[in-house]
Amino acid sequence: MRIVPRIVLGAVWLGAFACVAGRGDDAARAPAAAPEGAWDGRDWEIFSSRIRWADSAGLRALEPGRAIARLALSFVGSPYEPGTLEVDGPERVVIDFRAFDCVTFVENMLALERFIREDGVEGLADREAAERRYEGYLTDLRYRGGVIDGYPSRLHYFSEWLTDNESKGLVSVITGDLEPAIDREPIDFMSAHPSSYRQLAEPHVLAEIRRREARLNEGGGRRFVPQDRIAGIEDRIRDGDVIAATSTLPGLDIAHTGIALWIDGRLHLVHAPLVGSSVRVSEGSLAERVESISSQDGIMVARPR
Repeated sequence: MRIVPRIVLGAVWLGAFACVAGRGDDAARAPAAAPEGAWDGRDWEIFSSRIRWADSAGLRALEPGRAIARLALSFVGSPYEPGTLEVDGPERVVIDFRAFDCVTFVENMLALERFIREDGVEGLADREAAERRYEGYLTDLRYRGGVIDGYPSRLHYFSEWLTDNESKGLVSVITGDLEPAIDREPIDFMSAHPSSYRQLAEPHVLAEIRRREARLNEGGGRRFVPQDRIAGIEDRIRDGDVIAATSTLPGLDIAHTGIALWIDGRLHLVHAPLVGSSVRVSEGSLAERVESISSQDGIMVARPR
């Protein structure tokens, strides 16, 4: 039986994560369309300078995971900010390189690597086209099937984020190769706490979220690596792998996310945690970190493609 931590619901990151709270070849698939007007001038400055840095550092020649790990390190010190996707108006892609929560940090590192690999520094020549391409890469990662269709189309539960992005060929979920156990607890955190999500005040949106949760619960459980097994399988995890720490909170699948990084023979996590209020590298190993946090009890792992 899991240990349930005391929490304040208002402190849980809106998007179902407690960061506080079939497709073919990648290159052959055009990014999804995205609305205009998503960029702040400072976002373009950070984005374009990071792409130029990546070009000079040779990241385009690296395998995706190694490039993602280098990118993640380059953002250490960036502010943590919850709820960056909760903007006024209809659901739309949100661009923000100035601050991250744990999930938007992961998404942006993967989207940046894809832009570097598929577009490169030459892709910056046409700013409008570059912005649309990047918005499309984020949309692919953030929304079910890569299509924005209202608030319920966002991949709010990270276990679904993993499987949906695997189906699109953007990651390979490798948890099953890491001596997993099965978590059979149902997912229903959002529908159980609708007052924590302003969008769920709309009855049809809440009903759709409930339908999505029911579908997630149809598979008989989710594979995860329990915390006491992480140290024994960590040598199979590579730089740049996406790490999702599983949650002990009833109804919630994932408590935190980050990027795997090996330093001096120890596996660490580059992540955007509430504690510390900025992107950082975990002080202890990944196994030590998960074991020390009562609201987490294991991990899921995916390898970028």
